[in-house]
Amino acid sequence: MAEREHSIALIAEYLNAPQLGHPLRVAVDGVTASGKTTLAGEVSSALTALGRTTIRLSMDGFHHRRAHRYQQGRHSAAGYYNDAYDFTSFARYVLEPLGPGGNFHYRRAVIDLASDTPVDESTRQAPQSAILIVDGSFLQRPEIAELWDVVIFVDTSFEVARRRGVARDADQLGGIEEAQKAFEVRYHAAAQLYLDEVGPADRADLVFGNDDLESPRLSENIHELT
Repeated sequence: MAEREHSIALIAEYLNAPQLGHPLRVAVDGVTASGKTTLAGEVSSALTALGRTTIRLSMDGFHHRRAHRYQQGRHSAAGYYNDAYDFTSFARYVLEPLGPGGNFHYRRAVIDLASDTPVDESTRQAPQSAILIVDGSFLQRPEIAELWDVVIFVDTSFEVARRRGVARDADQLGGIEEAQKAFEVRYHAAAQLYLDEVGPADRADLVFGNDDLESPRLSENIHELT
């Protein structure tokens, strides 16, 4: 894993440099099961080792309620792309307060995804020098695209991501066949809509090629930016 550790270290060094007067807001974007959560955790740990305070959030805590998410049908790709995430709340409670002119008070979630119940927790205050790292899908949609300071796109092929996702989610989704169907007709079909509409890899600051977990490909932009 030496090559992966080296790539993680390069990303951490890059993120450790900026001083913006507010927390650095970092998106870890990618298709479903691309490895976003794992990479976000690795980068967060590497930054902590450098002495930086990190705030780790997942878009899982900023879904819409189940009735809203499935209003176009449980297998609708357009429904997943347009209805799954509450980007308005995420901007209001996280990205805007942690950005320029914000008060640095943020919320970690607005929903408990497993129970489908709203979360009404108190806000927390971020240090000015903190680094926010958020993993999730569709993070460069127009609603929030301009509210990030750095975007990392985890570039994993659909074939590899689907294989990993089905193995991960088969029990939760009702078995291997149902999981394969969910990825093909909903999750990855929605991701294709996103790729076609936004072109997230081209817009990202860094691209992390993650088909080979031990030897990822980090975009050359990192060398220009460090």
